Amino acid sequence: MTSPLRVIYDLHSHTTASDGLLTPRELVVRAQAMGVTVLVITDHDTVDGLEPAREAIAALRLPLNLVAGVEISTLWQHHEIHIVGLGMAPSHPALTTLLASQRAHRLARAQAIAERLVKAGIHDPWHGARQLAQDDLVTRGHFARYLVSLGVASNVSNVFKKYLSRGKTGYVPPQWCTIEEAIEAIHLAGGQAVVAHPGRYQLSAKWLKRLLAQFTAAGGDAMEVAQCQQSPQERSQLAGYARDYHLLASQGSDFHQPCAWIELGRKLWLPGGIEPVWRDWPVLPAAHPPATAEG
Repeated sequence: MTSPLRVIYDLHSHTTASDGLLTPRELVVRAQAMGVTVLVITDHDTVDGLEPAREAIAALRLPLNLVAGVEISTLWQHHEIHIVGLGMAPSHPALTTLLASQRAHRLARAQAIAERLVKAGIHDPWHGARQLAQDDLVTRGHFARYLVSLGVASNVSNVFKKYLSRGKTGYVPPQWCTIEEAIEAIHLAGGQAVVAHPGRYQLSAKWLKRLLAQFTAAGGDAMEVAQCQQSPQERSQLAGYARDYHLLASQGSDFHQPCAWIELGRKLWLPGGIEPVWRDWPVLPAAHPPATAEG
């Protein structure tokens, strides 16, 4: 008797189209190898990685379902909150207009960050970050990786703490859209709007509830509940918030690069008593995860 087939959803990942280290082709190959059956690429304020990923899946005949996605940066109460779009039409005018505006803001911010880093004594940060971004979208992550390569800090986290976080030398306040604008564009494009990694914003329980209340009032659909690097207590708490605010539940690794603690498809499962964001999606074929994959 064969074992039951299992669908593994990873609804949050990144490629070189934004601040990921793997190309779209490399990402889909890795996702399939890790047993993922449904993958969403959610690059920051861009959908440029989707078509190359689809082409790679078709060319390699991978048993992998790719769902269109994006991660939109928003501003809420002086906090940068990320809203993931799932299943939207990437070429819808409402979405493309918003993303073009976001990219313009991102470019201006990156150039301002480079100027501040130069004043802090960093050699040619703009050129270095652009090389890492392959002359595409430049993010704070690219600046951080460049500074690590210079030996300014031992890892990306330390660069953010010393240079790129609020109040530090290289920090430039963002000028993102509002949560409402992000939700509207995602909905007009036929997608679902999801609060990304709500546990990472360093909000108190009181402020996180305010965020979820406003998100729900604006028509938001879901919140990320499960991530691969997460305490059981946080997952349970977020599941409770999803129930309290009548939000569907999403899950995703937020994969950016191969590393020891974050992997595509790893430890992604939802607690009982909550409805998954894919509840009304079309039934998708499942694939056997390889023996080395972690569920």
